[in-house]
Amino acid sequence: MSRLAQTHGLTDVQQEILSTVRDFVDKEIIPVATELEHRDEYPQAIVDGLKELGLFGLMIPEEYGGLGESLLTYALCVEEIARGWMSVSGIINTHFIVAYMLKQHGTQEQKDHFLPRMAAGDIRGAFSMSEPGLGSDVSAITSKAVKDGDEYVLNGQKMWLTNGGTSSLVAVLVRSDEGHPEGTAPHKSMTTFLVEKEPGFGEVRPGLTIPGKIDKMGYKGVDTTELIMDGLRIPADRVLGGVTGRGFYQMMDGVEVGRVNVAARGCGVAQRAFELGVQYAQQRHTFGKAIAQHQAIQFKLAEMATKVEAAHAMMVNAARKKDSGERNDLEAGMAKYLASEYCKEVVEDAFRIHGGYGFSKEYEIERLYREAPMLLIGEGTAEIQKMIIGRRLLEEYRFQG
Repeated sequence: MSRLAQTHGLTDVQQEILSTVRDFVDKEIIPVATELEHRDEYPQAIVDGLKELGLFGLMIPEEYGGLGESLLTYALCVEEIARGWMSVSGIINTHFIVAYMLKQHGTQEQKDHFLPRMAAGDIRGAFSMSEPGLGSDVSAITSKAVKDGDEYVLNGQKMWLTNGGTSSLVAVLVRSDEGHPEGTAPHKSMTTFLVEKEPGFGEVRPGLTIPGKIDKMGYKGVDTTELIMDGLRIPADRVLGGVTGRGFYQMMDGVEVGRVNVAARGCGVAQRAFELGVQYAQQRHTFGKAIAQHQAIQFKLAEMATKVEAAHAMMVNAARKKDSGERNDLEAGMAKYLASEYCKEVVEDAFRIHGGYGFSKEYEIERLYREAPMLLIGEGTAEIQKMIIGRRLLEEYRFQG
């Protein structure tokens, strides 16, 4: 265990889970990650291993067959997994956001139907807010659901679904004007639908098409896709929570968990970059000594380690706040913003320490250099985080003059 990024006050159970995950990462993920990533190959054997460890049910309550663990435990596991390969943490994250939304907002029938199979890893979750033309402006969603008897008919195009192909359950946010008068605020006329489908690409159920994988700079292995709905019929009992118009709030609750997850990913990738940088600096010699003995490199290592430590502390604080039942949008936004920015900086410093070898695909840092930018935009850009943080600060520190 490294000196950096330690978490105090963990139970014996939490420590045992983390130790098991770290061991799995060191033995099963790190040795194969770069090769799989360069081939853009789905890590089926790794996913099967995580399923055996019970990680798909980590935060799902015990009554549904899960481990019933906290957001903190989950975030620390994500940090370990991202340290091995960030794409694998993405496969788990979207699954957990959907499971969390079901646990918090689902009807009893929906929980009973989905959660036990999600805990076992037999149903894999994905969620879908974004569309090709809206970016961070969720209120501009144009995908629509229209009531037709006991069903809804969904039409529209969604974008940037992590696990879009491999998932069998997608939580989809669309506009549903039914029951909401003209002039209703956009976020009050949105509904989350639980859409079941076959894994794969093409037409995966009548009216629903997953065209194929989007080719990306990094974050490979995991499938990122579009989702096209053309007359997709969904029964009314698959409205999350059973009532329309609550989708925006349900999704934002899920995204708070997601932002802690992205912060944890940033922490994990930064840790790995530091490990690679500090190892290489002690092996590479110039001017008669290891480059780690040059003050310029020691300064870099000092800055990198400080950033790893600070990001981890903020991520842990955001997770603990959510676990306590308190509002954590400020802390989650700060943690996500800081961890993703620091991750990019630590990865770049490790890349610089490697010199020309950092540009070679033989070295792991090349992969990390392409993965880190995804964290700057995933689950809300840095600019969106700063908007959230700024608004919340003005609420907390309202001038009373």
